[in-house]
Amino acid sequence: MVYMLLGTGFEETEAVIPIDLLRRAGVTVATVGINGKVITGSHGIPVTADLELGQMDLTQLDMIVLPGGLKGVASIKGSPAALEAVRFAWENHKFVAAICAAPTILAMLGIAEGKSVTCYPGCEEQMGGAHMVCAAAVTDGKLITGASAGCAVPFALALITALKGQEEANRVAEQIVIR
Repeated sequence: MVYMLLGTGFEETEAVIPIDLLRRAGVTVATVGINGKVITGSHGIPVTADLELGQMDLTQLDMIVLPGGLKGVASIKGSPAALEAVRFAWENHKFVAAICAAPTILAMLGIAEGKSVTCYPGCEEQMGGAHMVCAAAVTDGKLITGASAGCAVPFALALITALKGQEEANRVAEQIVIR
């Protein structure tokens, strides 16, 4: 099970593209609303989450994904239960993924320390002791990071690779006609 945490003000592209591509790969994804069931993204698009934060079953967790969007990131940082879910995933050797400004959450929790990561340009100073890489998506063990909304497809393909292998990621890339 992949849980996609959605806080008010999340970046829609960074959530919807990974959800769509993961589901094309046959991965079960549940969207989780931090501030209720209907969460409005940074561009005013409301999304009805599958679950509210307290309904997650962390025993079924394979991966937790954090989209960016400054207000969405602030929503996650302001939620002790959301932060605990991220911490639980990491401490239990599950995949933890974040894109855009959301890798700063991983730095705040100490997860990015000493890891190779990417993030939105300008957020690097908030990344502590992480090793910054200029790339669309970076995988370092169980940690996957993406740079921005414009990198949502490579980020999503990295998530698929982690969960289902490179062959499945290639199949989905071919299906959506990546050139």
